[in-house]
Order: sequence, then structure tokens, then C-alpha cells
Amino acid sequence: QVQLVESGGGLVQAGDSLRLSCAASGRTISAYGTGWFRQAPGKEREFVGAVTWSGGATYYGDSMRGRFTISRDNAKNTVNLQMNSLKPEDTAVYYCAAGPEKSPHSWRAHQKYEYWGQGTQVTVSS
Repeated sequence: QVQLVESGGGLVQAGDSLRLSCAASGRTISAYGTGWFRQAPGKEREFVGAVTWSGGATYYGDSMRGRFTISRDNAKNTVNLQMNSLKPEDTAVYYCAAGPEKSPHSWRAHQKYEYWGQGTQVTVSS
């Protein structure tokens, strides 16, 4: 079993930055990529970005590209989401998830991911 725990959420003002972390524990899962999703009240879950196991490739949602950066440290079993120039519309619960790279599903699809964290709240005030 794999456990994912997000941290780093909070209340910030528009234009601020925030760094979320996703820590993995349990059995080692090699060749698993990590994705970030978010869900705002009354809205569908939205793809934020993803990173492959090696960290060699990253993928981002359209509204996040250029503002958000994903990185990973496999020695620490941690994936980070650096969010800059935050906007009120970035307010949501942010989830990290892990899934096999060989899955036929797109990185943007929640079906790709087998393990999910509980989420961390990010609130951006205007």
C-alpha cells in the first residue's frame, strides 16, 4: 500500500506564491508518475500537472503553464508543486496522485492514477 500526504496549503493573497509538497510512504513504487489535481466547490476535478518518475518530463494544465512548476526528489519520496502568481481562481483543494507511467491513460486523466492523497486547501484572496 502507498500513502500520499499533501502539505503546504494555506491562505495567500493574489500574486503570492505557495509551494505544495506530496510525500509518499509505504511500499516503493518505481516507474510511477505523480500528478496534481485540484477541485473547487461546485466544479469538476481539474488537472494541474504531472511529472514522470525520472523527473525528465512534466505536463501542465493550460491555465497553469508558466506559473506552476513540478519537481520531484525520489531520494526523499517527495514531489513539489511550486505555484507562482496565484489568482483567486486557483482556490481549490489540491490533490496529489500516483499512477503507472505505462498506463494507457493520459496524464490528464484521473483514471491513470491508483493512489490519491487527502488533499490540501489553497485559498487565494483578491
